[in-house]
Amino acid sequence: MTEIGRIDRPVTGGNQQMGWVSDVAAEMLRRLGIKYVALNPGASYRGFHDSIVNYLGNQDPQMLLCLHEDHAVSIAHGYSKVTDEPMACVLHSNVGLMHGLMNLFNAWCDRRPMLVMGATGPVDSELRRPWIDWIHTAKDQGALLRNFTKWDDEPRSAAALMESMLRAVMTTKTAPQGPVYICLDAGLQETELAEPLRIPDVSRFKAPEDPRAADTDVEQAAELLINAKSPVIMMGRTSRKMEDWDNRIKLAEMIGGVVFTSMKDPAAFPTDHGLHPHPPAGQRSQELCDALKTADVVLALDWVDLGGTFRLAGPKDFIKAKVINVTLDSYLHNGWSMDYFALAPADLRILATPDAFTAQLLPAIEKRLGGGRKKWDGKSKRGARPAAPDKKDGDKIGPRDIGIALGKAKGNREICLAHVTIGWDPASYDFRHPLDYLGHDGGGGLGHSPGGAIGTALALQGTGRIPVSVMGDGDFLQGGTALWTAAHYKIPMLIMISNNRSNFNDEIHQETMAKQRRRPVENRWIGQRIDDPAVDLAGFAKAQGIAGIGPVKTIGELAQAIEKGLKMVEAGEPCLIDVHVEPGYSQSLMTRASGEGSQG
Repeated sequence: MTEIGRIDRPVTGGNQQMGWVSDVAAEMLRRLGIKYVALNPGASYRGFHDSIVNYLGNQDPQMLLCLHEDHAVSIAHGYSKVTDEPMACVLHSNVGLMHGLMNLFNAWCDRRPMLVMGATGPVDSELRRPWIDWIHTAKDQGALLRNFTKWDDEPRSAAALMESMLRAVMTTKTAPQGPVYICLDAGLQETELAEPLRIPDVSRFKAPEDPRAADTDVEQAAELLINAKSPVIMMGRTSRKMEDWDNRIKLAEMIGGVVFTSMKDPAAFPTDHGLHPHPPAGQRSQELCDALKTADVVLALDWVDLGGTFRLAGPKDFIKAKVINVTLDSYLHNGWSMDYFALAPADLRILATPDAFTAQLLPAIEKRLGGGRKKWDGKSKRGARPAAPDKKDGDKIGPRDIGIALGKAKGNREICLAHVTIGWDPASYDFRHPLDYLGHDGGGGLGHSPGGAIGTALALQGTGRIPVSVMGDGDFLQGGTALWTAAHYKIPMLIMISNNRSNFNDEIHQETMAKQRRRPVENRWIGQRIDDPAVDLAGFAKAQGIAGIGPVKTIGELAQAIEKGLKMVEAGEPCLIDVHVEPGYSQSLMTRASGEGSQG
């Protein structure tokens, strides 16, 4: 049994036979390979809760108690970013579901698999307790999240429940991935099974292999890329598999393509490779825009907001290169949210996952090149990285100093960056492995990062890789009580707060408004600053049961704090470092005044 498996062990004994409908739901979780289920308890699923504890013995899956439904969803989200597999979370009735919707939207925009279980009712009004069961019953609870989940259901029998869970897990794991939701009738959960139930062989309900491109499309793409003089590869949402990582490197070297990656997405390519000339793109990248102007072929591998990136490079229809757009994302577009982004021109649209397509493409290119040749001559195309600022131990800390200090402290350690702030400098820290960086939160909703860090750390247990998450103070404070879950289940991780004591992104937007309207920019801080008093984040961490360091205010203190924090995580303890940074960002943000295009 793992260390976490020794926590919250139930008393054994009593009736452990499958005798209730909620036992069926619990049994299905186990058979479907769900290892953990994060939850904030609620009476609407008390039958299901009992089944996990007293029927399954709180093992395979094990419960993770959270203090808020948002934490439950974000933990499952963070777990999926490491494993590409769904974790389960449970949301109580309509009220708990509404609590969790923001982070569920994040997971949807991030295209992450997740099994969300919920409850309502009892649907039969004769079974409802006065008042409370009535306000916690909804006729169509799935309507609350149907626009940002792949599928939802509310089964009405034990047999229907089995089928619903088989379909849910198969659906969430099928590319393009996204969360699914099953709502359990409270009355049905507490119904005794009239007769033994036969559960089908779950191996016959596996998700299909990732979709692959038509042979004609592969051949056409190979022909375009092999003949390109200045190809650009834009690597977006890709898998965490090492085999796929190696294939992407091989592809770039074979065609001699210049590679760009994005801080929105997990690491897709080694950023210190000679064909990755510039740091990963933040909100905007002038280097990428310049490369698009001179490219003759662009290969986009599920790049998020390809059309928007093209528009940053120039006016509509400015891109003259032949564009190969490889993505399945259109299968999820429903019109409710604009998360499908600007429409991008493409000469070859390929409905396949980027890694399945890359695996198809390599043999076609090898055949044309012959003899395992590469078009890349081995000479690095890396541009000059900005020199690290010459700072002394007593100097104040800027946002980019966190990445520099972490890189120095890393040494031979394997670190997984679960998250970084928008103030992070992409040039300060290189990624050399698919688990070196896990991307942003997907939907831009605050409060994901603490729970996401815990989910990441949960998935990384036993790998030897240290989970580190860098988040802003505003983001942290909206989800900070998630730390209690890390403390209770002894999940080691390092959280660093890039604390500028402000909702600083919004200060920049208020400055934009003031300039447009010719009003005092000096007032941009009002209603934004989180100061006077400054929140004691290290004390907050200690109140949740984990170690807190800080506030750290100088370069010398930062180096010492990171080394101390990393050693604590290596010893199996979670730790938080409160780093006071000077307000500012390493790169200009995109703000927009009325009637203007995107600008920094």
